[in-house]
Order: sequence, then C-alpha cells, then structure tokens
Amino acid sequence: MAAVRQLEDGVINRIAAGEVVERPASVVKELVENALDAGATRIEVVTAGGGKALIRVTDDGIGMDEADLALAVERHCTSKLPGGDLAAIATLGFRGEALPSIGAVARLSIATRAAGAPHGLEIVVAGGRREPVRPSAMVRGTRVEVADLFYATPARLKFLKSERAEATAITEVVRRLALAAPHVAFTLAGADRAPLEWPARTGPDALRRRIADVVGQAFVEDAIEIDAAREDIRLGGLAGLPTATRGTAAQQYLFVNGRPVRDRVLMGALRAAYQDAIARDRHPAAVLFIDLDPHEVDVNVHPAKADVRFRDPGLVRGLMIGAIRQMIARTALEPSRAGAAATIGAFRPGGGGASQPATDWRVSPLRPLETVGGVQVAGVAAPAGFADGAQAAFAATAAPSADRRADAGPVLPEHLDRPLGAARAQLHETYIVAQTADGIVLVDQHAAHERLVYEKLKAARARNGVPTQMLLVPEIVELPADDVERLVGFADALAGLGLVIEGFGPGAVAVRETPALLGRVDAGKLVRDLADEIAEFDRADALEARLDRIAATVACHGSVRAGRRLRPEEMDALLREMEETPNSGTCNHGRPTFVRLTLADIERLFGRR
Repeated sequence: MAAVRQLEDGVINRIAAGEVVERPASVVKELVENALDAGATRIEVVTAGGGKALIRVTDDGIGMDEADLALAVERHCTSKLPGGDLAAIATLGFRGEALPSIGAVARLSIATRAAGAPHGLEIVVAGGRREPVRPSAMVRGTRVEVADLFYATPARLKFLKSERAEATAITEVVRRLALAAPHVAFTLAGADRAPLEWPARTGPDALRRRIADVVGQAFVEDAIEIDAAREDIRLGGLAGLPTATRGTAAQQYLFVNGRPVRDRVLMGALRAAYQDAIARDRHPAAVLFIDLDPHEVDVNVHPAKADVRFRDPGLVRGLMIGAIRQMIARTALEPSRAGAAATIGAFRPGGGGASQPATDWRVSPLRPLETVGGVQVAGVAAPAGFADGAQAAFAATAAPSADRRADAGPVLPEHLDRPLGAARAQLHETYIVAQTADGIVLVDQHAAHERLVYEKLKAARARNGVPTQMLLVPEIVELPADDVERLVGFADALAGLGLVIEGFGPGAVAVRETPALLGRVDAGKLVRDLADEIAEFDRADALEARLDRIAATVACHGSVRAGRRLRPEEMDALLREMEETPNSGTCNHGRPTFVRLTLADIERLFGRR
C-alpha cells in the first residue's frame, strides 16, 4: 500500500470544484449569489456556448480592495461569517470555496472597484495558478469572467449536456435568484440565447410584479396570496389554484430565508397540501417563501447549498399544508382563467381553442346604412320596421327547449348574486346551466356531487373516528428493531386512523385492528410501508392517504350520475351546497366541477369586444 501523503493544492481545488462546480449553471449561481451578498442593485449575466465558453457576471455592489481581492481566490476565505457561527448564516454564500474552485478548472478573471477607490483592480487565476493583483479600468462594483470552463479537467466536459440544455439550466438558475430579489434588476444575455431583462421592482406589490415578470402574468392571475405564520416561522408568496395545475413540477419555486432550494420536505408538503384537490398526475404551481430564525435551519448540508435541514420539519410542513389548504377552501369557487379561455376556444368555429377572426355585424357588408355627415355609407338598408318585426318574432317563439320545465319556478333575485348563480337549465342530463349577475356557470353535476359526498365522508370520519375491524388472530409482522421502535412511537396516531398495533418483542409488532374501509388488507405490507415512510419522513401519511382514496372511490360510486334528470330545486340545492363545501371547485380526481363565463367572455365570442 502506498504511503499516506498530503495532496497538492491544485488537486485539492479540483476535488472541491467537483463538488461546487457541477455545470455552468453552478458557476452562475455562485457568482450571482456573491453579487447579491455584495448589495448589488443591478446584475448582468452574459454567456456563450451554454456557459462553457464564457460566463460574465457584472454587478454594482460594494466591490473589494486589494487585500480582499487577493484573499477571495484562496480556499476557505470569506467575508460572510464575521463571527464564524455556522448556525447563524444570513448570506447566500459563505463557504469561501466557489472562486478558488472555479479558478482551478477554468480561466477566471475578477475586476473590482470599491466605492471611493481611485481605480479598479484585477486578478487572474488560470488552472489554479494565480497572477498578482494589478490595476484595472473599472467602475464601482465587480465583474467576474469565467472562460473555457473545465479546460483544466477535460474529462468533466464529457458529462456536460448540449449548449442549449446548459443555457436553459443557466436561465432557470437566474430566474430563481431573480424571484428571490425583486428589488434587483437582472439582465441575461449572450450569443447562445435570446436576451431577458427583469427590471427592479419596488413598493408593496414588488414581489407580485416580479413573479409576473419571471413566471408569467397567467400564473399570477390564477394564484392566491399566501400569508401565514406559526411560532416565528412565516410563509408568504403565491400558490396556484387547484384548477390551474401543470404537467410537471417545473413551476414550483421554494425559498428559505431568500435562498432558492429544492427541499424534499417542502416539496412533499406542497404535494400533500393539494393531494385532495388535484389529479395524481398533475402538479401545483407555487412561488413560496419561508422566513425563520437562521438558527432553526441548517443550510450547510449540501455542497451546492440546494438542500436545507430544519430543526423542526414537522412545524414547517404543518404550516405550509395548513396555509395552502385554507387557501384552497377559501377559493374553491374561483375557477382558473385558463378554464374560461379553453371554454371560449371550444365555442369558436373549428373548436380546439384556435384563434378565429371575430364576426362583428358592424363590419359586415350587409349591415344597415349609416348616415355620416348627411351621406349614407356602405351597407344594405334594412326594411322599415325590421328590428321591431324581428323582436316580435322572437317574442312569439317558445322558450328554448333546454330551459323548458313544466314545474320551473321564477328565478330568485338573491340567487343571481350568489357565486354559482341560479339554475336555469340542464343540458344532456349531465350539465347544469346557471345564471349569475354578470355571466353564466356550467356545472358538471356528477363531478360536483362527487366532491360533496367525499367531503361528507371525511367530515364523518373526523367526527366519529375510523371504524375498525378486529382481527380474530393478531397478525405478527417481523421488522428490524429500529422500525419497530418507530412504529410503536406512532401507535397513537395510527390508532386514530384505525390501525391498532403494539410491540411484540424487539423485532416484531402485533396488528390487532385494521380500518374497516380497507376490507381484507395485507396487514404486513401495510405496516412495512408505514415503517419505511416514518423512517424517511418521520410521519405516517400513507395510511391516511389510503383511507382518503377509499373514501373517494365510495364517493364516486355514490354520487349523482351523469344522465340523471334533475328538478330545478335539486339543481339549485346542488349549487347552494357547493358554495358551502370546501374544495368544491374540483372533484376528487382533480377535474374542475364548473366553468364560469362572464358577460365579457360571451361578448368576445360574438365579436362585441
């Protein structure tokens, strides 16, 4: 065996670079975080070749003097831990590894000028070799250029993706950092991309405007503001409506103390908050910020600082789930604008949402003659009394068959002012048409009633507990000792969900009762799944989710079916109950239960707008 020896600095830096500098986007993240920590109000990012050929980040921050610049490219040198307290990190960067790691695998140039300095300074590091600090023409702030990334470690280049993919990853990194700092102006440009610019936003709606800039106005219009707190932990931002979901989790932006993160606890909590309101293959959209005491979160658990560890993850998870579920319940009758747009598209000639030219009688060659300045202009004159005759013809015609009900009573004016309006008709024995003060509502009667039944089942379970079935002979499930210990610790919580277990020696548990809703269940598999979930997430939601799925199935089979003809009072009763039921905007499978069209939407269909 070879003798133990200490590695050279160059090798040490390249090893560190392997942890910190994973790809060009990692470099951009580190450099932009440094600019934000330096108090920048304007940050410009320029790339070429997907960041492999060039990355240049320019800011107007406080800059550095000669001593700071010389130390900045040394390992473990930082200005962001003044007290050396790793438990109270209030900055984005703090390790002091980014710049020397980048300089070890690329050609690094840093030009900087502090406020009041007579001139700028520059230092160059290429493949780990440092040149002396020299004067440079530079305005206040810092400019960092990284050229030929991984030229000193060519093997790493093989693992990079195409220039387009790397450029896209850089864009995503800058987008997340721009969301975290709405007061900072960002510019992203280069030969490998279309330029993007997000101006600085100020004022009480700065965050909302920045979210509209970065994520899109459509998301802002289909999202509700979240503002909640629990035990000095604050949650804010925007969460999308359940009716405005996405096919992937790409539009989930989570921040902890201003730091973009991809934390499993937070992403799991977000998913759990929406699990009753969206389809399983859909994902919510959200931009959420968690602010708490730095001592309550460890951001030093990942080399790229992408993960965090909370001192009390259950508290954070509970805050997020509770706040979002309250939002969903509060906005159950707010359909997404996308749903109305899709409905309008389906009504247009050709359907499918394709844009069609508006048909407006005012530009028709057959419109009546108009007199302008005493002269009649284009159009075919209508016969005298044409309008009165047409109106009389309509008045003499029977009411539309869809609204023909022998027992239909007059519409109550107070119902028109309700969120779902007054029922006026039933189409194809499946859809209810309701009139509101400013439009119409189309309701899927089966989807709506399915949600009502499901919520009643859950409420009954919460009120009376979960019915259980006692096993004639307790089932003994053998498990590792640590899994047994964890399960026994959750015994009370599991009993509340209908699963009664107790320890059976050091390596097994005895299952005495199971939830009656599950019928004949493989108790061993259920217990092992719960043990795995508790070990990974320190919670036992799998059983509750399973009970919810059973309740959803029961609700589906026990609801008003499509094809059943409803009386007017039944339709109105369904609408009123929807207005009082949480989560009634979607069914148990995540489909919308109704679509609202305003008069403005309808007028656009007929070219009136």
